[in-house]
Amino acid sequence: MLAAGLGEHGLSMADYELLVPLSAAPDGCLRAKELAAHVCWEKSRLSKQLARMAARGLVDRVPAEDDARGIVVSLTDAGRAVLRRAAPEHVELVRELFIDPMTDAESAAIRSLAAKVKVAGEHRSASGG
Repeated sequence: MLAAGLGEHGLSMADYELLVPLSAAPDGCLRAKELAAHVCWEKSRLSKQLARMAARGLVDRVPAEDDARGIVVSLTDAGRAVLRRAAPEHVELVRELFIDPMTDAESAAIRSLAAKVKVAGEHRSASGG
């Protein structure tokens, strides 16, 4: 259902997953390695998806100026435009399907779990894990 809504705008869930962090990044650009870490994807999956998105004009990929092995991914004007059209409907559908049906107790439980996950992640990062 979520994918169908994005599909009406010519986007897949994978496209959307990558366009959102790019749209939030300074200048709409992230190193591919940072983007992969942000969405928790393997390098090969990211590379294949970015190739498909670049072919459709949603993103550009260029070598990093400071590291010939690195790639910088940038959101194109076309990518930003399609995201701008698709995001409000997608957010509304997520709200309708997941947020609105939640009871106060369920919402509190999810916030509590998210806080625990955040603390565990921060602890892991601080310990170098």
